[in-house]
Amino acid sequence: MSNPDFNLLVTLDVLLAEGSVARAAQRLRLSPSAMSRALARLRETTGDPLLVRAGRGLVPTPRALELREQVSQLVRDTGAVLRPVENLDLERLSRTFTLRSSEGFVENFGPALIARVCQQAPGVRLRFVHKADKDGAALRDGSVDLETGVVGKATAPELRVQGLFRDRFIGVVRLGHPLSQGEISPARYAAGRHVAVSRRGLDKGPIDEALEPLGLKRRVVTLVEGFSTALALARGSDLIASVPERHSGNLRLGMHSFALPFATPEISVALLWHPRLHADPAHRWLRGCVREVCAEQLGEASTGE
Repeated sequence: MSNPDFNLLVTLDVLLAEGSVARAAQRLRLSPSAMSRALARLRETTGDPLLVRAGRGLVPTPRALELREQVSQLVRDTGAVLRPVENLDLERLSRTFTLRSSEGFVENFGPALIARVCQQAPGVRLRFVHKADKDGAALRDGSVDLETGVVGKATAPELRVQGLFRDRFIGVVRLGHPLSQGEISPARYAAGRHVAVSRRGLDKGPIDEALEPLGLKRRVVTLVEGFSTALALARGSDLIASVPERHSGNLRLGMHSFALPFATPEISVALLWHPRLHADPAHRWLRGCVREVCAEQLGEASTGE
């Protein structure tokens, strides 16, 4: 059995509504001969004449009368499925979004983001999960809806990316630490005892690479996986933590922060999502919320997609 031509449903719907081959052809912008051929195909497909002559006009058969409402509803339903989504009703939206981010993002931007989401869409819930790596599998399989982080070589090429803000590394020590007073030279910074951050346990990073041309090397005495842990250790000891400035604002409260006395590469923090969610109205709204909150918290103008 051959597959049915679903385009014939629209033709049948118009023919049954108009009761005239000529008027149906005009409505569908077809020639009368093309419409007659379509009617012939419909008769062959349904096994019923559908419209028969009565005087100068056509009248529907009992089978056509039986099909009329059903076909009309099918055409309306199909049109609704294929029609672009209309305005999103945030008041009625009920959905849980999973956001994956590196440490510090939730602490700095989470409260304002949650407040905005609750105000605009009370039925939406945010679930934050820790970003352990740059693997895009979670975005690909749908277990994560949206991600924030630094785009790198390991970022899956099919992911959509939009910049949020630029960041830079700074030094952070406890109040009263020797580096909280006086001028900080590269040599003085490097001579201190450092806590380094690396999810993969690497003992060298961009700061160490920036020190190498100066002939200097940090004395790293401990490695941790996250910025909050590094800052907690620095808060209670003489260790020096080097962390992204904007990513760690709330985490550094009550501590002394200083600009690094040498040039380091800037960090570009971005939003990442899978293309299958790009056109989803609710997901687009959430992306807008994240962009706006970051811009407001940092005193910058938000950029749209």
